[in-house]
Amino acid sequence: MDIHEYQAKELLSKFGVAVPRGGLAYSPEQAVYRANEIGGSKWAVKAQIHSGARGKAGGIKLCRSDNEIEDAAESLLGKRLVTVQTGATGKLVSRLYIEEGTDIDKEIYLSFVMDRASERIVVVASAAGGMDIEEISHNRPDTLIKVEVDPAVGMQGFQAREVAFGLGIEPELISKMERTILGAYRAFRDLDATMVEINPLVITKQKNVVALDAKMSFDENALFRRPQIAELRDKSQEDPRETYASDRGLAYVGLDGDIGCIVNGAGLAMATLDMIKLAGGEPANFLDIGGGASPERVTKSFKAVLRDKNVKAILVNVFAGINRCDWVAKGVVDAVKELEIKMPIVVRLAGTNVEEGRRIIDSSGLTVISAETLADAAAKAVSAAKSVA
Repeated sequence: MDIHEYQAKELLSKFGVAVPRGGLAYSPEQAVYRANEIGGSKWAVKAQIHSGARGKAGGIKLCRSDNEIEDAAESLLGKRLVTVQTGATGKLVSRLYIEEGTDIDKEIYLSFVMDRASERIVVVASAAGGMDIEEISHNRPDTLIKVEVDPAVGMQGFQAREVAFGLGIEPELISKMERTILGAYRAFRDLDATMVEINPLVITKQKNVVALDAKMSFDENALFRRPQIAELRDKSQEDPRETYASDRGLAYVGLDGDIGCIVNGAGLAMATLDMIKLAGGEPANFLDIGGGASPERVTKSFKAVLRDKNVKAILVNVFAGINRCDWVAKGVVDAVKELEIKMPIVVRLAGTNVEEGRRIIDSSGLTVISAETLADAAAKAVSAAKSVA
């Protein structure tokens, strides 16, 4: 789960990370009021969407007067901001963060991520702040610093100081940088985050270490024990297909194709997407119905897939172990009848009670395309989608 910049800064500040003064605004008038409340002679008006690269897309505007703030807010609110990370549709700007101007002396990149290979938190830092990590890796790989954190003892002060020295931080600022790095690490650890990115982390001309921008993502499987984080969710920034499915307990990821997928098991679901691509088609989604799926859950899955208007055919692929093919088959039949589905449906069943499952579908009187293997199912789904006008 992602959160907004202002929310990430509020969380990080509780762990000792310094952030500029700022306030939230939902209208141009409120934006001007926030700037006057903050004081100073220059401000940044920042669009709040779940995406990086907002500055390059015109989502961050520097202002020096009330009129400039009002004009900036007017141009951003209600706009769909398109960045390199949002896709062509962009994301709606419904709130702004008004922040005091900062006199920047040096920009730094700092992030904390979970490295699945080493099963450790990894600190990634670079003296080439302000750029995307992809740009840094490509253009300035020599500036990257990586430090693994031993989960048994957590991040230690000497590791934070090593990062600071590696970044070329002036000796008198090492303690401030150490405090910032350790604070960001504690936020990552204590809040069940999957990513903390501060870009840029700046050294100001007043010799302070300040998080000028911040992104945080969280493990959705841990939200049950982090209600204060779950409350920060902004559904307006999410794919509505994924929001609908998530609210109904389904593991769904929206894609750009036209073949809807209903599969049990994440591994089999990924294999199904690969086989559709191999057959020359494009999957519309990843959807794992999970183990022990009831007919009602299968019907919910069909409803989730059908919310995507680009879907032209549906592929149901079930290898039943904990699941039962007869349950899935009943769910398919119930869904087709209840939702009056007219598009082609390809069903491949294997495993527990497969014969009973096939009998239920065959005796239903519905036009359902059966497949014996995954390759066969994928080929038939692709062919069916192409046949739909």
